[in-house]
Amino acid sequence: MDESLLAAHLLQGGAALLPTDTLPALAVQPTAASQIWRLKARPTDKPLILMGADLAQLRQVLGLAWRQEWLTQAEAMWPGAVTLVVPCKGDITAALNPGGLSLGLRVAACAPLQALLRRTGPLATSSVNRSGDPPALSQEQALRQFPDLPWLEPLPWPGASGQASTVLAWQSEGDQPGRWQVLRAGAMSMPGS
Repeated sequence: MDESLLAAHLLQGGAALLPTDTLPALAVQPTAASQIWRLKARPTDKPLILMGADLAQLRQVLGLAWRQEWLTQAEAMWPGAVTLVVPCKGDITAALNPGGLSLGLRVAACAPLQALLRRTGPLATSSVNRSGDPPALSQEQALRQFPDLPWLEPLPWPGASGQASTVLAWQSEGDQPGRWQVLRAGAMSMPGS
């Protein structure tokens, strides 16, 4: 589907296949997140990622006070192949990470995806695969895995790394200063790693 039709589909609660700078994504509105778990046969204790067009869009939707360390990291890494997991609560967190107190956030370096997200607002996302199977590495693999879902046109999608994003989680305890911890090494190598 072209961008405007796909945006309307997503805004009405439908699921879609999208390009990113890492791996193809399965996406829905946060209020329809249960579709991803159902489509993938994925346990709901595996949280989803909230993908936005830019940092400003994510800050506005979440409405939480961002620590300076989070802003500094986001500004340095986004758009790019890094997911930042930060302490968070509220309706979106409850929808994407039921029972959890954190949320993974990402701004991908993929112009067609960013344009779509400007129309739809942030979307709940996950890799394109059935739970336990390897993720789709290309648009062809994504379309084969979920042939009934619409996808963002035009094809071919922009080149992607074929690796999952690097995941950094904010860790803080008591009076100790917080720090970033690498939860998953991925497409972007981190300084000192």
